[in-house]
Amino acid sequence: MTRTRATLIGFTAVLLWAMLALLTVGSQPVPPLQLNAMCFTIGGSIGLIWAARTNQLRALLHIPKAALICGTLGLFGYHALYFAALRNAPPAQAGLIAYLWPLLIVLFSGLLPGERLRTGHVLGGLAGFSGAAIIILRGGDGVSATHLTGYLLALACALTWAGYSILSRRFEGVPSIAVTIFCLLTALLSAVLHLMLENTVAPDGMIGWASIVGLGLGPVGLAFYTWDIGVKQGDIQLLGVASYAAPLLSTIVLVLAGITAPTLNLIAATLLITGGAGLAARASLRRTPKSKLPHR
Repeated sequence: MTRTRATLIGFTAVLLWAMLALLTVGSQPVPPLQLNAMCFTIGGSIGLIWAARTNQLRALLHIPKAALICGTLGLFGYHALYFAALRNAPPAQAGLIAYLWPLLIVLFSGLLPGERLRTGHVLGGLAGFSGAAIIILRGGDGVSATHLTGYLLALACALTWAGYSILSRRFEGVPSIAVTIFCLLTALLSAVLHLMLENTVAPDGMIGWASIVGLGLGPVGLAFYTWDIGVKQGDIQLLGVASYAAPLLSTIVLVLAGITAPTLNLIAATLLITGGAGLAARASLRRTPKSKLPHR
């Protein structure tokens, strides 16, 4: 698989994450950990079907322990911290801090073997973050010190996903089918915590059930498999910057659904995000070696 193709596959995760907000709204009033357990069960089932159809079921029994720990903590840790952050701080501000992970990926990727952090990557990341800030903080009241616990949880959330994405490169030889086990273990951990901390709530009619199935099939399912391919075999710096398209696309989806009104902020964010991605893309095209990562 070429680096370019792997990057494009990885970007499909960003497109799927654009549906996260809309489907999450539709899944109310299911509590977060219960929702996590249900969605990741569906996401893990996708992997089991894929493994069965490609004769990779045996590979699921031979995942290195380090990769297993990294993947499970990455998926479970990110979502547990994210939900906790939104319970302890205003959602808009906590969401902005949590969405530092694309910028952290761009910056941390310079530490990876064979990667070089260029000025275009940094400038593109900062431009993309500025665009994401406009989207997430539209109409917000600023950041308050009274919600410090929530903000720290959100920062830990961003560090967790950035760390998982960067460390995934270390396990380049582990097939992406391993995400199946990460999802199933995340579902199990979420279910246990749900039974300990939450009351079980049934989805609200057909819309509720459809939203949960949609989440499990897309943004909390297939997206993790394609993201794994992208960060292991693609241009991780470009993917980090391109990830800022997620809050933009999510807002566009909400506008089309009639939940959010279009504003001038949306136009400004579009220019910043697309411009930042363009800067990062130009920096990646200036890469010295014309590398293709080996087939797996």
